[in-house]
Amino acid sequence: QVQLVESGGGLVQAGGSLRLSCAVSESIFSLNLVDWYRQAPGKERELVAGITSLGSTNYADSVKGRFAISRDNAKNTVYLQMNSLKPEDAAVYYCNTQQGRSAYWGQGTQVTVSS
Repeated sequence: QVQLVESGGGLVQAGGSLRLSCAVSESIFSLNLVDWYRQAPGKERELVAGITSLGSTNYADSVKGRFAISRDNAKNTVYLQMNSLKPEDAAVYYCNTQQGRSAYWGQGTQVTVSS
């Protein structure tokens, strides 16, 4: 089983930055894709960004140019750098990956953006 542990959330003013971390329990080389999702109260969980084992990235339109996903293979950690944060970015952010037919999620980290 793959374990994912998110950290780095917190309270930030609009326009500020945060860096989220997703620590993975095994080599991220073995995972085809690691994604960041977010879920705000009363809304569906949505994909924010993803990074493949080859380093290709994708982003939701709402975060393009502001967020950057990256990984540190030596630390088995995937990061989400969030800049120019907006109140609408406030949500619980989750790390996700799949192995075989199983999907794995972390416990989430809360991001709050004050206006």
